[in-house]
Amino acid sequence: MKTKKKVFWNGIFVLSVFVLTIYGVFHGEDLEAMGEAIRKVDARWMIPGVFLVVFFIGGESIILWYMLTSYGIRLRKRICFLFSSVGFFFSCITPSATGGQPMQIYFMKKEKIPIPVATVILMVVTITYKLVLVVIGLGVLIFGRGFLHRYLEEILPVFYLGVLLNVFCVGLMTVLVFHPALAEQILKIGMKWLERLHFLRHREERVKKLEDAMQVYRETAGYLKEHKKVIVHVVLITFVQRFALFAVTWMVYLGFGMEGTPIWDVVLLQAVVSVSVDMLPLPGGMGISEALFLKIFAPVFRSVLLPAMVFSRGLGYYSQLLISAFFTVAAQLYYSLRRQG
Repeated sequence: MKTKKKVFWNGIFVLSVFVLTIYGVFHGEDLEAMGEAIRKVDARWMIPGVFLVVFFIGGESIILWYMLTSYGIRLRKRICFLFSSVGFFFSCITPSATGGQPMQIYFMKKEKIPIPVATVILMVVTITYKLVLVVIGLGVLIFGRGFLHRYLEEILPVFYLGVLLNVFCVGLMTVLVFHPALAEQILKIGMKWLERLHFLRHREERVKKLEDAMQVYRETAGYLKEHKKVIVHVVLITFVQRFALFAVTWMVYLGFGMEGTPIWDVVLLQAVVSVSVDMLPLPGGMGISEALFLKIFAPVFRSVLLPAMVFSRGLGYYSQLLISAFFTVAAQLYYSLRRQG
């Protein structure tokens, strides 16, 4: 019952943010001119854009399959694709993508994958996923000063915040993984301090949950130490996976027949949007992603900026949502029918 209520309220929240986003983006715009620009787009370039989205979802399924194999658990790749789709669907509709991994664990249990194993694998996926954004963000800050001043002047505070939050998140997870005893001690002291200030009531079950969580980090540390080669491969696959999604905007650029901007500028600008919004508590960065796109891509798409944003977000986020939703339903049907059989 609690899960159904949570899904319901998440749906209401996503719908509300979507409506506000649509209003904020299109209010006061010349919709007739936008429609005319959309009709002129070469739709053939949208097809590889959709394939890139499918490749992005499939990239995580390859990572899951590869890491499960390292545990001696052999599953078909299409089952891992279902796990990946479930994760992306629930990440798309929950704030800060918090719903994806719990639902993946739920479906992985149906394949008798032990919860500790599933949790460790998904923890590694999260760390590498964030790590790619940190590398991109720091890379742009250190080596892309001209790029920053050419495209990002208006959104620098948001970009700096995004980089800072991602660095903090990866740093925190790294401390938790490689220094779990120290991290546990710090968290327990912090918990006691909050209890003394009456922000929290003392509860033994909270301490037990903390100890269970730290055990996950210990197991993750063990996995990382024992499977260094696997981790290197996972990081490389994650880079390719993430840049495939960023390249969707390049397909939109080609579809509108634009010229003059190098492919890496377009791809990196889309990466900047992801770095900036990834840690914000909005489903899929909805609202803020559209606003940032309209700011930083103005010199790239010029007169077709708004329709380009519609196509880029439509492919990069909303088609991802629909594709992953389709396979999430397929996963539910598959396991329901298998249980009945």
